[in-house]
Amino acid sequence: MSHASYELKAVARERVGKGSSRELRRNGLIPAVIYGDKQAPIAISINTNEITKRIHAGGFMTTVATIDLDGKKISVLPKDYQLDVVRDFTMHIDFLRVSANSQVSVQVPVHFINEEKSAIKTGAVLNIVRHEVELHCPASDIPEAITVDLAGLKVGDAIHISAVKLPKGVTPVIADRDFTIATIVAPAAGVAEDEEGSAEA
Repeated sequence: MSHASYELKAVARERVGKGSSRELRRNGLIPAVIYGDKQAPIAISINTNEITKRIHAGGFMTTVATIDLDGKKISVLPKDYQLDVVRDFTMHIDFLRVSANSQVSVQVPVHFINEEKSAIKTGAVLNIVRHEVELHCPASDIPEAITVDLAGLKVGDAIHISAVKLPKGVTPVIADRDFTIATIVAPAAGVAEDEEGSAEA
């Protein structure tokens, strides 16, 4: 389902704060925190090159990793990371500690298939309301993506979350309504529909 797991080596940080973080970055390391699972947070540092490679490989936020902290193996899911807006440089990462039974909420990308078997083939426009959907799922079985089949759809049709086959044990975080993922619109209405879609999202 999800991307293959991987392992990162980390070192515990004794000092925290801006000065300490700047010193770490100068030495090719990124400050990070492991939290959750009713345990005290752990401040760590990770090799900058290794983590940057993982972020750019795709699926970073939906892949459970193992952190080797001085020989102790900890299963984690990346929950947030900050980038330097100017240099696109990773500044800090938050990891959520997970176990085999953990349930997590993750943003999963939406993939569309069979565009050529829908009204898009004859000039209609696919108006994507949600490029990602937030899902509750087992940490051990996070979907890499959810797939929307467009075959047979006509202008005016809308795809709601209820039409998407989700894996076992996976449910949308938004549970109080059958929200729209995308619509098929006529070319002239594409811009107006898109603005409405953005507002709904």
